[in-house]
Amino acid sequence: MLNRSADLDAMFQALADPTRRAVISRLARGPASVSELAKPLKMSLPAITPHLRLLEESGFVVSEKVGRVRTCRIQPKRLAAAQSWLAKQRAAWEARFDRMDKFILEQTNDDD
Repeated sequence: MLNRSADLDAMFQALADPTRRAVISRLARGPASVSELAKPLKMSLPAITPHLRLLEESGFVVSEKVGRVRTCRIQPKRLAAAQSWLAKQRAAWEARFDRMDKFILEQTNDDD
């Protein structure tokens, strides 16, 4: 799912902004209306709309309009995909550091 560079770029662009991270944190507790998302951030509805649009386009959030109320909810699969990609990166770096530690220990032992 996160193999393509454009997909990764969209994911991290969405997570790069503190407002969007706050929205994701709020939605992790459950669905919320756009008004409920905007109020604690002290944002107007027109100001939060571009953030929600980007979160929807990147797949982190879905929304549904019922009557006059638009309710947003988080997409757990997208968060899991992001976590999976980050876990792979972490494992690769940990392996590199382990090899470096081993090399340094070998060099130190050779000096003795």
